[in-house]
Amino acid sequence: MERICLYLFFHLSMAMCCLCGKSINMAHAAESPQYTVISSESDFEIRLYKESSWMSSLVVGGTSFEEATKNGFHRLYQYLHGANMNSSKLEITAPVLTRIAPSSQGNNYTVRLYVPNKYQDKPPQPNPELKLQLAKWGTRCIAVRKFTGFAKDDNINKETEALVSSLKKQLPGNSTTIVKNFYTIAQYNSSSERMGRLNEVWIKVLGLAAEGCPPSQ
Repeated sequence: MERICLYLFFHLSMAMCCLCGKSINMAHAAESPQYTVISSESDFEIRLYKESSWMSSLVVGGTSFEEATKNGFHRLYQYLHGANMNSSKLEITAPVLTRIAPSSQGNNYTVRLYVPNKYQDKPPQPNPELKLQLAKWGTRCIAVRKFTGFAKDDNINKETEALVSSLKKQLPGNSTTIVKNFYTIAQYNSSSERMGRLNEVWIKVLGLAAEGCPPSQ
């Protein structure tokens, strides 16, 4: 029953984001993290992201990517709609990130939303019962592979492996480190959209000899 409720809440809340005056396509949301493309290949690109703040929802082990995303977004959605110490209503941003970190007890997931620009320096504190955490990102280089359709448990591993394979072929192995102990799936569309969906795999890259890319983080 709990899984069914989370499923319904996730899809209903994502639909509500579309119906309450927001853009129907989350990819066209007013605010997203800023980045510069520093390298582009046929099947991936390297982006340099600036410092940014994200609100994060940890979902520990024993679940799937899809269930973890719904569970984490449930709490983040409440935060956006006033479940914070200021009772502030925050605008929806894009993308929704789900970071997957394998462990011996099963995958750990962290679902994140970019904090709107107005609150980047000082976001409202979430209500304690939501168990959210603020993540401050430093400047970083991220390898990105785009894919279409719905991001699901049965396709995200294939897309991630394809990105890792491309990076190994294209990047100099003696000076570049591909961080493979976790990866992130970025989703840009509401669940009500069936056509024109955009998803991405994000993998952190260290030591890339490119202008602005930090040598280590």
